Order: sequence, then C-alpha cells, then structure tokens
Amino acid sequence: MNTADLGLPVEVPSTALFTDQYELTMLQAALKAGTAGRRSVFEVFTRRLPHGRRYGVVAGTGRVLDAVENFRFDPDVLGFLGERAIVDEETLEWLAGYRFTGDIWGYPEGEVYFPGSPILRVEGTFAECVLLETVILSILNHDSAIAAAASRMSSAAGDRPLIEMGARRTHELAAVASARAAYVGGFSSTSDLAAGFRYGIPTVGTSAHAFTLLHDRERDAFRAQVDSMGRGTTLLVDTYDVAEAVRTAVEVAGPGLGAVRIDSGDLLLVAHRVRQQLDELGATQTRIIVTSDLDEYAIASLAAAPVDAYGVGTQLVTGSGHPTCSMVYKLVARAGSADPGAPLVPVAKRSTGGKTSIGGRKWAARRLDEQGVAEAEVIGTGAVPGALAERQLLVELIKAGEVVAREPLDTVRERHVRVRENLPLSATQLSRGEPVLPTEYARGD
Repeated sequence: MNTADLGLPVEVPSTALFTDQYELTMLQAALKAGTAGRRSVFEVFTRRLPHGRRYGVVAGTGRVLDAVENFRFDPDVLGFLGERAIVDEETLEWLAGYRFTGDIWGYPEGEVYFPGSPILRVEGTFAECVLLETVILSILNHDSAIAAAASRMSSAAGDRPLIEMGARRTHELAAVASARAAYVGGFSSTSDLAAGFRYGIPTVGTSAHAFTLLHDRERDAFRAQVDSMGRGTTLLVDTYDVAEAVRTAVEVAGPGLGAVRIDSGDLLLVAHRVRQQLDELGATQTRIIVTSDLDEYAIASLAAAPVDAYGVGTQLVTGSGHPTCSMVYKLVARAGSADPGAPLVPVAKRSTGGKTSIGGRKWAARRLDEQGVAEAEVIGTGAVPGALAERQLLVELIKAGEVVAREPLDTVRERHVRVRENLPLSATQLSRGEPVLPTEYARGD
C-alpha cells in the first residue's frame, strides 16, 4: 500500500508553524486594516536556474498538498503564539478557525520548468494565502533541487538502476523527502526505510564494512551473509583486497552470487578487473554495483565500464552542488476590496538587483516544433492563444480547499520520463549551458 495516496498526515501533527513570523504579523496588520479578505493570487517561480542547469524538475507537489491539508492552528500552537505575544487576541481567534478554502493550480509533479515558469498558483484571500508561503517554498525548493540532480544522474546512468542512499548525509526528515524526490527524478530504490514506509518506494540494503570487520575472516562474514540472505545477495568486496575478496565471494556463494559492491578506489579500473575476474570464475551473471561519492559526472565517466547499478548518497541529497532552486512566492494580483466580485489588479515588485517580478495571473504552455519536440516555454496573462490552448501546463490541484489531484508516486515518476524525452537532446548533456528552452512572454487578447 502506498500510504501517500491515502493523504495521511505528514511527520508532525500540524504544519502551521513551518512558517516565518512575518507571515503572522502581516496577517495581523491586514486584519486591522481591513485588507486581509481581499482576493489575491500568489505564484511560485524562479528567476533563473542554478548555474549550468538546462532544466528544472517540479517535485514535492504531493507533499505540498499534505502540508496544506494539515495547516491547522491547534490549541498547543495557539498557546505558543499567545505566550510569546507573537500576534494579538483577534488574530489568534482568526487562526483558530483557519482552513485554506482557496484554489491551487500548478505544474503537475514530475514536469520540467524554466525561468519564470508559474510552477504553483495559489488563489484565495490574502490572509489564507500569505500564511502558506514558507512551507510551500520549503518543500518545493528542497524537493525540486534533489529531483533535478536525480534526473541528471538518471540520464547519465541510462538503463542502469540508481539506488538512493543519502540518509546519513542529511537531516533525518529531509532524508525521507530526498528519497521521494530522487524517485521522482529517476532513481529506482532507496536504502531509507522511512521513505519506503511513507511512500512505498522499493528499499534495498545488505551490509557495510563493519559487518566484515566484525568477523575474524572475510570468508566468515561472507558465509554469514549468504547463509542469512541467500546466494542472490550483494557482497561488499573492498574492505581488504578486492581480488581476494571476489575470489572468496564466489567460493562461498558459488557462480550464482547476486552482486558485488565496490565502494572505493579507481572505480573504472577496478570495475573492469572485477568483471574479468568474475567471468573467469564462472560468475558471468553476477552484477557489479559501485558507490563512493558519485555524482552525475562520475556516473557518466563510468558509462563504458562493466557496471550494473550505482548507489548515490551525498551528492544527491545536496542537489549535486545546488541544494535549492531559489524559488520565490510573490503576490501577482489582488482585488481592490474584500468584495468577492471585485476585479483583480496586477501587482509586481519593482526593484534593482534582478529581483523584479511580472504582475498578473499567468498561464503557461509549451510550444512544440514540427517534430513534436518542445521548443519554448510560453507564459502569459489574459486569454490563452488558440494555438497553445491544448498545450497548457497548469492543472488544478486544490479546489475550494479540497485536494483534487493527488497521484501515486509511480505516476509522477513515469511523467518525468515522458516529459524529459520530449525535450531537445541537448537537455541531457552534462556540459554547462543555458536553459534548453527559452522563456517567452505573451499577453492574450
């Protein structure tokens, strides 16, 4: 059972304090000013991709839906806010009944995005929308960064499976989110059991060097593991001497040994030597798994090596050098009064230093060339041009406060594969370059 599909709570009873204090002080001031009820539109976007990246990957949308559902100010949370005098009594009373009742549209999870893409659009009153800023950005910035790194690694790996094993290199809750994002980006399994339990991701794992060192002889360690897990297990062969370990592993498990893992040394050279040795010993079907601080570049360098799978940890859970996507959450339109029928007025930040934004409630579409390959990300306000009507990217995620688009994680993972295949071939090149699709701005009639 995939527990994520059931809409179960996230790891804490409430997500309401996953926010910055100024969200609440803005709420208090807006309540006093009478502007809190103005209909508003906020959008999540990034002004630029991380340096050298050709595309971004939308990940964390499912977790955002969970977070919005669980954004509740329970008595303990309200007590904390009151004791610290963070907001006044009027605001506490308003927060006690908080439920998001607006609409959220966004790029479906697993989609790719580019600078300016309206990845998420949150609509409702100013009061109910402004409170969600921090938790939404926290999730999307983290998960999308991990998924982008995972996507690059899975492109480099080709048909060879990737194992996520970075739990010990990040915060314990971030590790679960990282495993989920990595799965979206193309990884096939995780070593993190919490991620397997929470999201139904396949889990794997056998032994570390400590297990070999525990025993008097390497042979004893291998024998104990094979007796416990069967001949199809994976034996770690680089604790002492690799060649001797491979020989011993085949003697203990026989030619039906499932796999050997190499975790150190010149992986390209060692993999060739191990493959030759395994074949000479008759273990022609025994797979070779490599680990050891891999990133997309290291994986690409092993493309010609006799490697069957990769295990990736540190570089994955840190976004392979880009641990955030620099997404922002900006007010782009608001009504001139609290009247539900009041028209929306575009608003935008105007400042120096590249932090400007474009006002107006936006749509997004991806234009294709004659061969059906994506050629541009088109973003606009107003009516959508007829030629792009069938290529719109945003889908409804929450309607009147109710989640309407929760998806199984495998559906999201499969979507990303399809979307990536529809990009120009240069999208999967690891060489640094500009976004593979240009962003064009259009205003509908």
